[in-house]
Amino acid sequence: MEKYIESATDLLFLYAPKVITAFLILVVGLYLVKVIIKSSKKIMNKRGVDITLQKFLGNLISWVLKILLFITVISLLGIETTSFAAIIASAGLAIGLALQGSLGNFAGGVLIMIFKPFKIGDLIEAQGEIGVVKEIEIFTTKLTGLSNKEIIIPNASLSNGNIVNYTTEGTRRVDLVIGVSYDADIKKTKEVLLNVLTSHPKVLKDPAPRVTVLELADSSVNFAVRPWCDTANYWDVYFEVTENAKLALDEAGIEIPYPHRVNINKSE
Repeated sequence: MEKYIESATDLLFLYAPKVITAFLILVVGLYLVKVIIKSSKKIMNKRGVDITLQKFLGNLISWVLKILLFITVISLLGIETTSFAAIIASAGLAIGLALQGSLGNFAGGVLIMIFKPFKIGDLIEAQGEIGVVKEIEIFTTKLTGLSNKEIIIPNASLSNGNIVNYTTEGTRRVDLVIGVSYDADIKKTKEVLLNVLTSHPKVLKDPAPRVTVLELADSSVNFAVRPWCDTANYWDVYFEVTENAKLALDEAGIEIPYPHRVNINKSE
C-alpha cells in the first residue's frame, strides 16, 4: 500500500506543475485569443473592410488560434506533438469522410466570401426560405425570417443553390392581381386603380406604376396592378395598396366578384 502511495505522490509532484502550467496557459491563451480577435476587428473596421468579411475572418482566426493553443497545451502535458500529428494524419481520411459535409460548408463559406452574392443586411430568398442576412459564419449562414424567426442554412447548400437577392437593386415591383365583375367598365376600373397607385406616397413615380388587363377569368376580369417602391417599403405598399384598391372600387360602385349562395325555400 505504501508503494502505491509513494508512486502516486511521485506522479503528483512530477505532473502537477505541468498540469498547472498547462491550465494557466490555456486560460491566458483563451483570453489572448479574445483580445486578438477584438483588435483584428478594430483594424479591419478602420480599414473599411466589409462587415460580412469581418465576421467571417473573425471566426476563422478564432478557430486557427484555438487549434494552435490546444496543440501548445498538450505539448506542455508531455504528449509528443509529432506523435499527435501522426495520429491526426493517419486518421485524416476517416475524419475527412466524417466531416465531409462540414468541409463542404466551409468551402461554401469561402465561395460566398469571394463572389459576394449577398452581404449582411440583405433580404434574400434561398433554399425555400426568405429572410434578412444576419450573420455569415464559417459553416452556416443565419437569416432573420419575415416573422422574426432565425433561419440557419448550411453554406454548402447556399453556395450551390439559387439565390434571389431583393436588396441589390434597391427597388422592387409589387405584383398584385385584382379581379372585378364582367359588368364593370374596364377604362373606369383602370382609372380608379391607377389613381390608387399614383396617390400613394410610397409608390415610386419612376418606374411608373401600371394597371393592365391580365386575363379574362371564369368569373372576373383580372387586372395586373404593378406599383414600384423602395425595397424597405415593399410590404407597406403591398398591404396598403390592396386595402385602398378595395375601398376605391367600392366607392366607385365597381363590384369585386365573390361566390354567392342562394337559398331557395320551397313551399308546398
